[in-house]
Amino acid sequence: MPVPVVTRFAPSPTGALHLGNARTAFFSHLWARGRGGRFILRIEDTDVGRSETRYRDGLLRDLHWLGLDWDEGPGVGGPAAPYAQSERGAFYDELFERLEAAGRAYPCYCTQDELELSRKLQRMSGKPPRYAGTCRQLTAAERATRAAQGARPTLRFAIPPDDSIEFTDLVHGPQRFASADIGDFIVRREDGSAAFFFCNAVDDSIMGVTHVLRGDDHLTNTPRQLMLLDALEMRRPEYGHVGLLIGADGAPLSKRHGSTSVGEFRERGFLAEALLNHLFNLGHTADIDGWLAPADMPAHFRPEHLGRAAARFDESQLLHWQKESLGRLSGAEIGRWLGSNHSPAFIELIRHNVVLPADAAPWSTVLQGELPPLGEPERRVIAAAGAGFFAAAKAALQESGDDLKLLVKLLKERTGRRGADLFMPLRVALTGQTHGPELAPLLKLMAPDTARRRLESHAENS
Repeated sequence: MPVPVVTRFAPSPTGALHLGNARTAFFSHLWARGRGGRFILRIEDTDVGRSETRYRDGLLRDLHWLGLDWDEGPGVGGPAAPYAQSERGAFYDELFERLEAAGRAYPCYCTQDELELSRKLQRMSGKPPRYAGTCRQLTAAERATRAAQGARPTLRFAIPPDDSIEFTDLVHGPQRFASADIGDFIVRREDGSAAFFFCNAVDDSIMGVTHVLRGDDHLTNTPRQLMLLDALEMRRPEYGHVGLLIGADGAPLSKRHGSTSVGEFRERGFLAEALLNHLFNLGHTADIDGWLAPADMPAHFRPEHLGRAAARFDESQLLHWQKESLGRLSGAEIGRWLGSNHSPAFIELIRHNVVLPADAAPWSTVLQGELPPLGEPERRVIAAAGAGFFAAAKAALQESGDDLKLLVKLLKERTGRRGADLFMPLRVALTGQTHGPELAPLLKLMAPDTARRRLESHAENS
C-alpha cells in the first residue's frame, strides 16, 4: 500500500508572502490534494529578531485568500503540534543532547571576526571558504576555560570525513555530494535557538512530511539536512527543488519588477483565481491548456512535470488570466469586487472594459463628471469632424434623447456621415476616448444635460 502524500509549507514570518514562496505553497497544496494526502503549515520563527506577528498574520491571511487551506498547523492543530518553531525548543534541545552525546556535534567558540579571517585566508589560498574545524578538537578543559570566560558557543554538526551523500531529487534527478566539500555547520545559535538547517529537517521528519518542495536555491542545503537526519536516525523525506521565479528581463524577481507579494496583488484588485492560474503555469507543465477553476487544479497537477529552469513571471500574462477570471463572474460578484455602490446597469456596461477596480473610475467620470483633456489622437478625431458635425449632433440629441439609434439616424441624414466617420467623433465627444463600452447603454446612463454640454463644447470650439 503506497504511503500517503504529506506536503508542507514552512514560511518564516520575516516579511510579506512573496510570489515565489506562494508558488511553492501552491504546488505543495496541489500535490497533497491531488493524492488524497495532507498539507501542513508550519511557521519557522526561530529567528526571533526578524520574526514579527504582523508578518505571520499576513501570511495566514494571504494563504486563506488564495484558498490554500491546511490540514495541520496554526488555528487547526494536529498530532505534531505546536506548529510554530519558537514553541518547539524543548524538542530541539533533546536532539542537540543526542548529537553531542554521540560525538556528532560540538560547541564552537569562534567569534565572527575569527571566522571572517579564516574565510579570507581560505579564499586567498584558492580554497572554498568553509569552517576550518578550529573548535572541533578542543579538549574538555579548553572548553571549560572558554565557558568560564563567558563565551557563548554555537553548536556545530561534525561532518563525517570522506563520506558521500546521495539522493534522488524529484526535479533534478540523482544527486551526489562529497562530505569533504561541506564544512561543519551551525545547528544551534549563540542564543540557544535552532538554526534553519536543523529545525527545518527534523520537523519535516517528525511531522511525517513525505515530499518537500522548495526553490532550487536550497538544493545544496539538502546534503547537510540528510546527514543530520541520518545521525539522529530519523526518516528522510523526498526533496524536489523547482526553478526560481524571475522577472520578464531574466533577473531575479524583485521590487523593480513591480509588485512581488501576494498582498500587493490582492490590494490592487487581482483575483485569487487569476493569480493561481498564472502560478499554475510557471515552472509546471500541465496536461491541459486554458483557464482552470482552482477546485479542478489538483487533478491536473503533475509533480513529474515541474521544471528545473527558472520560470519567468510576466504581469502581462497575469492580466490575461485576470480577464479570463473576470469573464466568469456574475454581475453581483463584479459589483462586490469593485467594492462600491455601482448600479447593476453600470456594472454590465463596463464589465468587459475593466481589468482592475481602478479601471472603473474613469467610466464613472464619463457618466457624471468632467472629462480630462483629450489626448492627441482624440483631438485629431474632433478636428476632422468639425464644428458643424457637433452642432448637428447637439440638435439631433434634443430630438432623440438617450436613443442612440435615433440619434445616429438623424445625424446620417443631416451630415451624410456614416460608419466610423460618424460613430468615432460622437464617441470621443461624449466619452473622451476612442474605445470603451457600447455607446447605446452608456448614453442611456448619462445625464441628458451632460451629453448636451459635451456636444455643445465641441460645436463651439472645434
